This record gives sequence, structure tokens and C-alpha cells, in this order.
Amino acid sequence: MSTDEFIHYKRHRFAARLPHHYQYTRAHTWLHEIGPNQWRVGLTGLATRMLGNIVEFGFEVKEGTPVQVGDVIGWIEGFKAVSDLYSVVSGSFLGANGPALENPSWIDSKPHSDGWLYTASGTAGPGNLDCTGYAEFLDRTIDRMLEKPWESPGSETQ
Repeated sequence: MSTDEFIHYKRHRFAARLPHHYQYTRAHTWLHEIGPNQWRVGLTGLATRMLGNIVEFGFEVKEGTPVQVGDVIGWIEGFKAVSDLYSVVSGSFLGANGPALENPSWIDSKPHSDGWLYTASGTAGPGNLDCTGYAEFLDRTIDRMLEKPWESPGSETQ
């Protein structure tokens, strides 16, 4: 992709390149239509930043399994956290990105090329955002995160 196909997003200390022609979910997943009703799915930069460097991921569903938006289909582990992976397409799970399973650091370093997670066929979930809408959503999300410092349990001030 050439640099003019991206929005260069920056808010506070977070920066990302967001492809114009992708769809984005409020759960910080991107979707790229690679064929009629066929989708390549990956994580956005904010999602990977929250997880920390990705160390491994896997899927609990097999190729050809019917899926609905919101179904848990796998898991992903970073240095900071482990999270479920959800289907963002209603239709059929087509498979994992095999090379990325062997090189999970691509999810951080090559998120829009080699670092995608899986493919699926069917209908993308409702409420997805275009690039501009996702940038606005990121603004609100990051501002909310900065409003109140994170506190550990039992650290209430008196």
C-alpha cells in the first residue's frame, strides 16, 4: 500500500496508520474485503498496544465452521494480556493466517500486510466504522483513557 492510502493518525503518544479502504470495529479489529463477501481480519494498532507484543494466537474453530458476529473463535496472547478473538463476520470461518501463526510478531510489525489473523466469508457485522469514523472513535477512546489514571484495587485515596 502506498502512503496516500492511509490516514496518519496521532493522539497524545499513540500513532497509527489507518488504511482508508478498511472497515473497523469498536473492538479495535479491522476488516478488509479481499473478494466478494470475503474478508481478511486483523487487529488495530491500539489493540496490539493494549495486549503488548504478540507472542502467540490460535483458533478454536476449524476451516469451514459457520460463525456469527460475536462468536468466540480463538485467543491471542501478548506480553500484557490474553484475550479472546471474536468473529466480526457472520458466515464461514475460512482459516488462520498460517505464516503469522509461525511469526506472531507480524501482527505488531506488519498489521496490514503479513500480520492479519484470519479470513472469513459472509456479511460483516453491523455498525462497523470507516477510517474517518474509527479515527474519531479513537479520539474519544484515548481521551477517556487519559481522563482518569488507572488505579489498582485497594489504592483508593482518602
